[in-house]
Amino acid sequence: MTQPPALARAVADGIEASRSNGLNAVLSFDRETFLASGEVGASVAGSLAGAAVAVKDNICTLEYPTTCGSRILEEYRSPYDATAIERLKEAGAIVACKTNLDEFAMGSSTEYSAFGRTKHPLDGDRVPGGSSGGSAALVAAGAVDYALGSDTGGSVRQPAAFCGVVGVKPTYGRVSRYGLVAFGSSLDQIGVFGKTVRHAADLLCAISGYDPLDSTSAKRDPLQLSLFPRDLSGLTIGVSREYFPPKLDAGIKTACERVLEQFKQAGAMVQEVSLPHTHLAVATYYVIAPAEASSNLARFDGVRYGLRVEGDGTDVRSLYLATRGEGFGPEVRRRIVVGTYVLSSGYYEAYYRKAQIARSLIASDFDHVFAAGIDLLFTPTAPSVAFTAGEHVRDPVSMYLSDAFVCPSNLAGLPAVSVPIGERGGLPVGGQLIAPAFEEAKMLGAAHILESMVDASGEVL
Repeated sequence: MTQPPALARAVADGIEASRSNGLNAVLSFDRETFLASGEVGASVAGSLAGAAVAVKDNICTLEYPTTCGSRILEEYRSPYDATAIERLKEAGAIVACKTNLDEFAMGSSTEYSAFGRTKHPLDGDRVPGGSSGGSAALVAAGAVDYALGSDTGGSVRQPAAFCGVVGVKPTYGRVSRYGLVAFGSSLDQIGVFGKTVRHAADLLCAISGYDPLDSTSAKRDPLQLSLFPRDLSGLTIGVSREYFPPKLDAGIKTACERVLEQFKQAGAMVQEVSLPHTHLAVATYYVIAPAEASSNLARFDGVRYGLRVEGDGTDVRSLYLATRGEGFGPEVRRRIVVGTYVLSSGYYEAYYRKAQIARSLIASDFDHVFAAGIDLLFTPTAPSVAFTAGEHVRDPVSMYLSDAFVCPSNLAGLPAVSVPIGERGGLPVGGQLIAPAFEEAKMLGAAHILESMVDASGEVL
């Protein structure tokens, strides 16, 4: 995988082209820094020697600022690399650039960035998904083959589906969160994008493994993948009726039905199952995630780092109000208010505690299905193709519903992958595989076969 200087220059040209054509997927890039790092990376005898990796701008890097897409961290530079970044460098990879995102990863369209929205690479009037839309769009545009994102409620898989690339959320604890700016600590995971399943798998293997710096890191060896399987013989793939509601887009439903027939042709058994508490997932997520966000974002107060705006008074409260009011955008403020509300003494039992009970029920549904002999679950990744910019900005609930098929696996801590399975009106459609905890190898093997079947069929909806 050694990347010669000519290829490094081609990557740099691609990143610069994405900036000049208005894609707005990149927040930080320096050509000279990248080319110099490329020479070093190509000389490393690692699994990703010379590979250029775009990094979502909520993951700490030494080369570039870490803004989280927010004015409150506009000039912030981390004094250390995230563990995932350290491991990429050990494997010979290069940090290519930092990519755009919904502010503090709170959004499903990359329209909530303080630095402007990212456009869909195929249709500038549409969104690339979010919150990792910058990473997904840059891979889809062909500027890089690899990118890192973060997935709190589907923020890798949903934009992967919208942009027509591969996106993987690992098992909670599989990849260290050290150096990932926290949003929802019990939900966040660094995920990966790839041009192909093999690209995504190689990237995930490089960054996985136990990290003593992260108290939620699982004591597991790094993921290792040998050859992908040739067929799906012996696998039972579950299809949950709750992920195929009557109002599901007809084109997406057709694409999924075609995939299920291809699974059977590849030797798998397809079985209908039920995950009865799926309908609670979006409401549960949008209680738990804002509650954790309201706690995590309390550190951004204008005192220690980041933006500082003096208030109209001399007390600390005035400083806090001015700094956070000017530094945070509307979606972040909305979630902080919701999170503070559900954690307040008068409403904790009514909202937060009930959400935790619902989370347990959602996780139990998955446990029961997998214990009954299901190896993998197959679902649509998103209920629609990429929607038009501005379509859901004034209706947050409709925006939140775009995460309906992806947030359950975050609540349960399970690995999942989105793979392109066709097109609908010229826009990509994604299919999702969900696996039991730490069964990424089985999941990625099936995803590779799915990818090859879709490539061979070449059907467009």
